[in-house]
Amino acid sequence: MTTAQRYKEVIARFETAMPVAETELHFESPFQLLVAVILSAQCTDRRVNIVTPALFEAYPTAEKMAAASVEDVLQYVKSVTYPNSKAAHLVEMARIVTERFGGEIPDDFDHLISLPGVGRKTANVILAVNFGKPRMAVDTHVFRVSERIGLTTNSRTPLATERALCRHIPEEIIPKAHHWLILHGRYVCKAQRPQCGKCCVADVCRHNLKSLKSAK
Repeated sequence: MTTAQRYKEVIARFETAMPVAETELHFESPFQLLVAVILSAQCTDRRVNIVTPALFEAYPTAEKMAAASVEDVLQYVKSVTYPNSKAAHLVEMARIVTERFGGEIPDDFDHLISLPGVGRKTANVILAVNFGKPRMAVDTHVFRVSERIGLTTNSRTPLATERALCRHIPEEIIPKAHHWLILHGRYVCKAQRPQCGKCCVADVCRHNLKSLKSAK
């Protein structure tokens, strides 16, 4: 099977299995999504969704959070991973967004990565989810699943994976494909015990086909 054929099949299978694929983070504005994504670094979406309702009630906008102290925000986020640094990032991010961007989350990659707590992956999430731009955010799930299925080959870095995926996936579905890969990795193609028996792409998955061949 060629790479192009595998991409075509995988996209068709995911489109059927997951016609609706969205972020599992809860938010009501671009600012709230950015806060949630910053908090989700090395933390589960479930934990973030437990924390954010009270946080967003207290600080619903960048202007409100910019006026808070790090200690105040820390009280709301202390149950997530790395709470001290994340609280500091959130307050400083909110201050910069308020002062430099008028309280609005920018839709420009370079502007986004200039914000505290925002790296390439986070910026791509914001651009894809908030603004519908063809950006592929590569987290551990996307990195692992892409290599297992055979969408990438010997990819060494998240950036290499991002470039390979964007080269082969039609632009208009890249934001959706990002969620396909995340959700597939989260619930089916798990790191330690991939559930190949429940997988919609098992018969075109490079890892599964190699395993079946070795078992013969």
